[in-house]
Amino acid sequence: MANFYPPGFEHEKKNIAIDFDGVIHNADKGWGDGTCYGDPLPGALEALKTLSDRYKIIIFTAKAKSDRPLIDGKTGAILVTEWLEKHQVLQYVHTVTSDKPRADLYIDDNGYRFENWNNTLKFVESYEKL
Repeated sequence: MANFYPPGFEHEKKNIAIDFDGVIHNADKGWGDGTCYGDPLPGALEALKTLSDRYKIIIFTAKAKSDRPLIDGKTGAILVTEWLEKHQVLQYVHTVTSDKPRADLYIDDNGYRFENWNNTLKFVESYEKL
């Protein structure tokens, strides 16, 4: 692992950032109004428990953005937190945020592994044709 942490932030080396929709939460009905309606994806809850032994888990999600409307008086971060609590894994999660956290690893269903710009531009071009 490379050391990309600025001085004073070495304690964040054990962060692992995990996207919510499509990685933990089945968002098969689309995003809609931001409600957390879906079930856990297979293996997600067990993975959170396992990873929490070695990492500080940070859930990142656009649902937690401050510009999203309240749903029944609740922010998206509260809705995600309640979903995690309902599924008995909240105690394994350190934070729910919309910000990109400092992390050793990011797990996201819409990610692309950057290696170089030549390959990246080819990938984007092929992605646009889908």
